[in-house]
Amino acid sequence: MRTLELLSPAKNLECGIAAIDHGADAVYIGAAKYGARAAAGNSTEDIAVLCNYAHQFGAKVFVTVNTIIYDEELQDTIALVKELQEIGVDALLLQDMGLLQEIRQQGIDIAIHASTQTDNRSIEKVKWLASLGIKRVVLARELSIKEIEEIHKAVPEVELEVFVHGALCVSYSGQCYASQHCLGRSANRGECAQVCRMLFSLRDADGNVIAKDKHLLSLKDMSQLENLQRLAEAGAVSFKIEGRLKSADYVKNITAAYSQQLNTICKRSKGGFIRASLGSVSYTFTPDIRKSFNRGFTTYFADGRQKELASFDTPKSIGVEVGTVKEIRGNSFNVSSLVSFANGDGLCFFDKATGRLIGFRVNRAENNRLFPMTMPRELRPGTVLYRNHDQAFENLLSKPSAVRKIAVAMRMTVNEDTLTLSMYDTTNTVQITVDMPYTYEQAQRDQSENIRRQMTKLGNTALECEDFQIDTTVEQPFIANRLLTSFRRQATEKMAQAVQDTFSKRLPQRTIEIAQPPLYPTPQLYNAANDCAIAFYEDRNITAKALEPQRDAVEDMPLMQCRYCLRAELGYCHKSGKKAPWREPLTITLDDGTAFRLAFNCQKCEMHLLASNK
Repeated sequence: MRTLELLSPAKNLECGIAAIDHGADAVYIGAAKYGARAAAGNSTEDIAVLCNYAHQFGAKVFVTVNTIIYDEELQDTIALVKELQEIGVDALLLQDMGLLQEIRQQGIDIAIHASTQTDNRSIEKVKWLASLGIKRVVLARELSIKEIEEIHKAVPEVELEVFVHGALCVSYSGQCYASQHCLGRSANRGECAQVCRMLFSLRDADGNVIAKDKHLLSLKDMSQLENLQRLAEAGAVSFKIEGRLKSADYVKNITAAYSQQLNTICKRSKGGFIRASLGSVSYTFTPDIRKSFNRGFTTYFADGRQKELASFDTPKSIGVEVGTVKEIRGNSFNVSSLVSFANGDGLCFFDKATGRLIGFRVNRAENNRLFPMTMPRELRPGTVLYRNHDQAFENLLSKPSAVRKIAVAMRMTVNEDTLTLSMYDTTNTVQITVDMPYTYEQAQRDQSENIRRQMTKLGNTALECEDFQIDTTVEQPFIANRLLTSFRRQATEKMAQAVQDTFSKRLPQRTIEIAQPPLYPTPQLYNAANDCAIAFYEDRNITAKALEPQRDAVEDMPLMQCRYCLRAELGYCHKSGKKAPWREPLTITLDDGTAFRLAFNCQKCEMHLLASNK
């Protein structure tokens, strides 16, 4: 039997609670500082509230402290970590090895997860991280299901967390310096400027333009909804939804979709897989991942290299195809479609002349005749329309849209001098027994229905009584309502504590003997920005120094390491044998003239963007 965890993002407390309510087994959230999304920080007080809310279901809260840390920030970060430990955070996601060293040396007892920012793409790297006492490793998004399985078989002691949904970075995480190089905003400091979503032109060695003003590095969004079972069978235990800048509505919909899929997998497995927390959820809507922000979907490298990974024409949300323009009349048009439209819908289309994505808002919908707020000049009969904002769906999500409860059975026994209540959840994971002194008094009429009604009033708790039985060894007992209320309160409080105790048990940390970590092309890529981190690597015979805080990279330094490859995306992978109609090296250039030379390592099946100072 293995537990499967759905891990959802939380921009803030509201999003975190929404994730738990809609089926997440865990959430990850940024602290006030030092998380890899600088715009998604939260107070310790809010995180404490989230911990209390999540723990009543046995769900967990992980906090991201996964930027690289400067020397003057290290003690402040340690103080933050101590606060997070005190409020009951279940684990920290880290990148900085200096911070890890300090946590260990100061004896701070908190589980550590290796953030994907530590560039976890090989068996050797995962083994090395395990040797440091790291409980869980967040694998690189680029790994195939087969590679994940190989890592699990080689290092079964380590929990493997995999991304299953959301935006894709084109570079291996932790190995992207384009934002730092171009704008002085470091992705390793939570300030990524998303250079990969910008417009580029591609030129060959002779200056010929192969592609002009295209989003050449902007990938589609990942969806592994249909691959969850294969990932579980490969050894992944945590399935991570990307999106710590996303709204609560996004979190609700995507969490619900993946939670329902995991429930199906667990049910099919007949005990082989179980969920990592308790509670069943009832929804007021039907989840649909297409109706939340997406750039089109890809399974990325789940089954090896695929084509059409990128969205060259736009980095914006496309949504769901809803029909074609049939006829335009004045300030309105008809749509050939079977779907229903609503006032406030957001629609978009690709302009045939320019390839640009053009969006507009529907001011009024009369069946399939739509009246835009402003009629797009580029709209033509036959144009394919997409809906990237479904107003009716958003209206559902903006209201209370899910209720999560732990179903319990209650068995009450009434003796002459004692009341006994046994309570257990219907998965038989947690059970408690409570006794209370009682002086028998006979009632004038049967009180069974009143006892059942009073004892099953669980509305203000995470519990819901699915079955209640009462046994008596005395004739027709009378029990005052105040006594029943007190008895019920004791039982529910003990059950809540038992849930927390059961799901907060920590497995012993296991270590593995392993040689020094794999080496990367340049020492800058170790992301060591403080003396503790530098010393950590020196103890392992590695010279390490981060590119930050300086801005400019040296000539030909890899600013991105990518499994994504423009050669392959354009149909000219060298392994295909198809000869490309250009002479290399290739260069991609931003509008401001910033250029990156492309280098291809076919042996590793990688593309690197190199710094160019020309």
